[in-house]
Amino acid sequence: MGKVLSIIIPVLNEAGTVVRTLSALQPLRAAGHEVIVVDGGSLDETRAISEPLSDRLIQSPRGRSRQMNAGAHVAGGEVFLFLHADSLLSEGAVRAMLRAMRSEKRRWGRFDVRLSGNHPLLRIIESLMNWRSRITGIATGDQGIFVERELFERVAGFPDIDLMEDIALSKALKKQGRPVCLRQRVRTSSRRWEEKGILRTVFLMWRLRLFYFLGSDTRRLAQNYEKP
Repeated sequence: MGKVLSIIIPVLNEAGTVVRTLSALQPLRAAGHEVIVVDGGSLDETRAISEPLSDRLIQSPRGRSRQMNAGAHVAGGEVFLFLHADSLLSEGAVRAMLRAMRSEKRRWGRFDVRLSGNHPLLRIIESLMNWRSRITGIATGDQGIFVERELFERVAGFPDIDLMEDIALSKALKKQGRPVCLRQRVRTSSRRWEEKGILRTVFLMWRLRLFYFLGSDTRRLAQNYEKP
């Protein structure tokens, strides 16, 4: 019998963060699930750190959508869970996910997000992210998107774009059915918010999302997103 769950993690120069993420997933590996790390060409020690803490470590062209699709291609699970390299997920959250998918007969979904920092504005931002997702049925990668293999393959996986791949996948999956939005939380690093400025990052993401919905080139949006 194949694996129930494949956890797919795209990485790029994440030596300083990925060990915590992978260490938290070791009880799930012991329970029979698999962890797949997809490296997009790291120049640091990410690969060396990840190899003993994962079931498979593969290489793919750089880009989250391409890396996650590559991981899904080699995965053996009935359900895929796409997790960022700086996110922490508990064994209990995964049990709740599998239980909800069976009992509620939902084929995809996401967790609530908890940003790691302590600034009061971060509590407001994460609450708005979770609320908006429940209303719209659109999930972000920070929330840990999970989906049945068959459904993921039916919508042809992540589109090959440089940014907003999580939004695009959510829109495709939503046409097949509403997501299950779990109260269990995935804890995601708030380092980008804090390094670039919380309000500045909020306005940047709003602007990028608006331009995306207006049809802007995602390569150009990605360049703006990566600017220091």
